[in-house]
Amino acid sequence: MKVEEEDTVERPPVVTQERPVIQQPPQHSRRNWLVALLAFALIAGIVISGILPRVKARTALCKDTSEMAVPSVLIVHPKRTAASDEIVLPANVQPYISAPIYARTNGYLRRWYTDIGAHVKKGQLLAEIETPELDQQLQQARANLSTAEANLNLAQITAQRYEGLLKSDSVSKQETDNAVGAYAANKAVVDADRANVRQLEALQSFEKIYAPFDGIITARNTDIGALISAGSTGGASTELFQIAQPSKLRVYVSVPEAYSQGAKPGLSADLVLSEFPGRRFPGKLVRTASAIDQTTRTLLVEIAVENPTATLLSGAYAEVHMKIPGASSSYTIPVNTLLFRSEGLRVASVVGEKAALLPISIGHDYGAEVEVVAGLTGDESLIVNPPDSLLPGQAVRVAQQSSPDQANGGK
Repeated sequence: MKVEEEDTVERPPVVTQERPVIQQPPQHSRRNWLVALLAFALIAGIVISGILPRVKARTALCKDTSEMAVPSVLIVHPKRTAASDEIVLPANVQPYISAPIYARTNGYLRRWYTDIGAHVKKGQLLAEIETPELDQQLQQARANLSTAEANLNLAQITAQRYEGLLKSDSVSKQETDNAVGAYAANKAVVDADRANVRQLEALQSFEKIYAPFDGIITARNTDIGALISAGSTGGASTELFQIAQPSKLRVYVSVPEAYSQGAKPGLSADLVLSEFPGRRFPGKLVRTASAIDQTTRTLLVEIAVENPTATLLSGAYAEVHMKIPGASSSYTIPVNTLLFRSEGLRVASVVGEKAALLPISIGHDYGAEVEVVAGLTGDESLIVNPPDSLLPGQAVRVAQQSSPDQANGGK
């Protein structure tokens, strides 16, 4: 049959293209990835939560350390001195005339007539000294003088006789010359004995001690029966009395070199003492040393103060108020703001947030404060108690402004 024949005919094979089959991952594999991811995130969170505080703490520590490395300081501002040119200086009050009284002869004190505080006049008897040895020496010297005068009288008579006999050639020229020479020698002996007697009489006159000028006895260093040695030197010498004339006083003041050109004779000066609050005693500058003391760098001046009623006591401590003409304005600062460096005196000032070291020149030292005559403008913020290790440009932090009491150490 025809149909059967067609079926028996061989046909080429038909090639069919198959689509790839995508296999879906199993459900349990997705879970493993999710668990791993969660575990990684958990571990990373734990690590981050442990490291981050440490990083923050380290950052804060570095910041705190940097802040603590910046020193905190107290500051104070310079104070301008009074508008007037008056300066106040310490002074020593001394009597215009003062003298220690020593004995001029040796002996024992027989009696004294004045004690401390006694007002005496010139030539008034103060004490008597008993000198038995001197009295005996004087008697011996007078006896020797009498002997010498007798010998001189005999030698004079002999010489006159020999000169008369020489005219008649009754004696030789040699015998006459011997007689005349003996007279001259005896005359010299008499002169020496007379000088010795006058010396001992002068020493005997020192048995009585008189006041050399009008004044007040300020010290008596002897008593009846005390051994007295002559002179003012030697270990055995003793000052018997001290006398002072207080009607006029000398006041010595050391003026700083910065004011030395204005301290001239004739300048008015007032004396202030603590025992007379509210009172001023007028004085006048009478002379200066005309030289700067190399140790203190000051000029010594003398001020005369009238004291007719002896109100002021010699030896007292006082303050002298002087108005120096032409004195430049200055400032006062606490002493604990000073820095003593090898390059010179400095003060530490805060400029912005850094320290600056300023050279200064000081005038008078008032104790808790010093006067600055050069180097400051008055606008500086000075560091109180600056450390010795402070360097120019070093960062500082201002804690607060110091009060004057704090700046002076609470004094």
